[in-house]
Amino acid sequence: MSRKLEDRYGRVATDLRVSLTDRCNLRCSYCMPAEGLEWLPDDSVLSDDEVVRLVRIGVEHLGIREVRFTGGEPLVRRGLVDIVRRTHELGVETSLTTNALGLSRTAAALADAGLDRINVSLDTVRPETFHEITRRDRFHDVVAGLEAASAAGLGPIKINAVLLRGINDDQAPELLRWTIERGYELRFIEQMPLDAQHGWSRTGMVTAEEIFEHLEREFVLKPVDEPRGSAPAELFLVDGGPATVGVIASVTRPFCGDCDRVRLTADGQVRNCLFAREESDLRAALRSGASDEDLADRWVVAMRGKRAGHGIDDPSFLQPDRPMSAIGG
Repeated sequence: MSRKLEDRYGRVATDLRVSLTDRCNLRCSYCMPAEGLEWLPDDSVLSDDEVVRLVRIGVEHLGIREVRFTGGEPLVRRGLVDIVRRTHELGVETSLTTNALGLSRTAAALADAGLDRINVSLDTVRPETFHEITRRDRFHDVVAGLEAASAAGLGPIKINAVLLRGINDDQAPELLRWTIERGYELRFIEQMPLDAQHGWSRTGMVTAEEIFEHLEREFVLKPVDEPRGSAPAELFLVDGGPATVGVIASVTRPFCGDCDRVRLTADGQVRNCLFAREESDLRAALRSGASDEDLADRWVVAMRGKRAGHGIDDPSFLQPDRPMSAIGG
């Protein structure tokens, strides 16, 4: 029996984000403290078979058409290549969001397994700034990973960048130039309140308007005419094209009305919004012998509770208890 993951406002989720682990090999200052976090216990994390089963239910019973694997850092998940292969066999588009550490060793295997494309988080092209943000001296490993992904045909390669006030907010033009020269597609993302330290502030965030100001000092930007649909990025031709740059203004220009996403955490919880305060447990039901139909029914119910918007601008907004590393991007 086929049904849809539809909420009370008529939005239908067809894009599934699956977090494979909450662990990460970087310590980005806007995500987690320098000492790291207390990781999920191993027995609470879904097994490879459990991940694939829930993805299959999403695809075969609930209309999921795209699956993106996230973390933490998904490349640290040992079964990643096999999970990608089994998901690809379901006939859906598969992608990966990664920091690219280790991608130089795994890009070819991921491409062979059927991965369609990757998004790489990279906030600077200056090694010293990379070290300051991530607390790791690994910039050159990211470059090697990007080159391996390009050679393996995992394109288009999209770069996700967050500008941080006083750290890299003056580097937007050089980051754009660097990505264009290498054939990557750059997307700037407003910093969101998803850090483990709960240190985010609206006044400290570099806004989309500021990003445009920085870029337009060196480039001519023209909006791309084609409809945006559910894609979060506003796209702009750079100096007449063909290169483009995107800005994802999650905070100042929310796109909740067009959202088509649902999230599954590494420990088997459904999150109907990135900023949801509640989760719906599929793991317990799955491990107690629930049928595919029952798990699909539970997933449908979880989606019905989705709010109209994330409400960051509302004075009553509360940041999720889980940080981004434990939710999955």
